Amino acid sequence: MIELHDVTKRVGQVTHIKPTTLTLEPGQFNVLLGATGSGKTSLIKLMAGLDPMASGRIEMDGQDVTRLNTQKRRISLVHQFFVNYPHMSVFENIASPLRVAGMTKSEIEGRVEEAADLLQLRPMLNRRPSELSGGQQQRTALARAIAKDSRAVFLDEPLANLDYKLREELREQLPDLFAGRGAVVVYATSEPEEALMLGGKTALMDDGRVTQFGTTSEIYRNPENLSAARVFSDPPINSAAVTIMRSEAELAGAAKWALTGAAADLPDGLYTVAIRPHRVLPVRSGAAEIELKGRVIVTELSGSDSSAHFQMGAEAWVSLASGVHPYRIGEDHVFYMDPGNCRYFGQDGRLVA
Repeated sequence: MIELHDVTKRVGQVTHIKPTTLTLEPGQFNVLLGATGSGKTSLIKLMAGLDPMASGRIEMDGQDVTRLNTQKRRISLVHQFFVNYPHMSVFENIASPLRVAGMTKSEIEGRVEEAADLLQLRPMLNRRPSELSGGQQQRTALARAIAKDSRAVFLDEPLANLDYKLREELREQLPDLFAGRGAVVVYATSEPEEALMLGGKTALMDDGRVTQFGTTSEIYRNPENLSAARVFSDPPINSAAVTIMRSEAELAGAAKWALTGAAADLPDGLYTVAIRPHRVLPVRSGAAEIELKGRVIVTELSGSDSSAHFQMGAEAWVSLASGVHPYRIGEDHVFYMDPGNCRYFGQDGRLVA
């Protein structure tokens, strides 16, 4: 278990990590999710002992490690870049931390072979990193982390530089690779989809602070605040100011709709409505019947999905839908949303319905 108690990090007069208290447990993935610059890597470096803290305390398994160096914390760190020793074979790369730990030759061989089998590296054990593909090099770095039997394993966007197919394969394998090893696994990513696939728990990060922490699927369904909703959406969540009066919401100059459920009980006033792009469709479908007219400004096709960025008054929204749709840039298009998929936030940014 890793426990952070009001930890902060400063560089000069700039605060990179604001006071953060967090408990990360073994037996599941702990995901740090946030955009580039949100503080994910900075927080990992604090936990790994690579950067000094400005204040606070870190405990691992009840031991105060705040002032311990990286080696004494018994951790492993895998970066997005392939960090292997170029003059060593794959076997020696995986074995290197075990030799430092003073293990016997038979122990080292057993652990290296076990990790190599898990990551399908046994045929490459005698090769040098320069003879491996990018995916094989990253598998070597992961095998070294597994073989080391660390108290904590930090994976800092480890799949970012791999091609799509390799990312998909390793993403599926990672939870099983670390299952039952007793280590706290912390995985940093900027991709909401990756966090959902890995499961476990997620800490949403924005501007050097954790905005929400909990079970990944629950946070996705029920973000506590607008910042969390924005972090956990790709493409970015659509949001706009709305006026609520007598159980009806009005998005100025664009649409009106009746509120249902908990939203129907909201007091009259100003709020922010938010809805994810895949809930805004280019065709009427089921309960998606509230019309939103906007001028198409950008279109994208990705695999079997197509997206349209459209200007609706002062707001720029995104629709993400399956299939190919006949958008024309610069022309108006009618989109449809189901108000049952809307979330409402108060003026302080907190979720109210």
